[in-house]
Amino acid sequence: MSEPTSPLDNAPDDVKLAVDLIYLLESNEVDIETALSALEMVKNDLLSKQQQT
Repeated sequence: MSEPTSPLDNAPDDVKLAVDLIYLLESNEVDIETALSALEMVKNDLLSKQQQT
């Protein structure tokens, strides 16, 4: 018997990660402004690392 599939099973990795991040932020009741600020820091860090490669 196979496990039931979710629409996310076939989703691109970036969509899966976005859903995971949204769940993490919402389940921990992170303030929206705090989340946006943290995400901007993460984005800047990743862009900096991308430029180094």
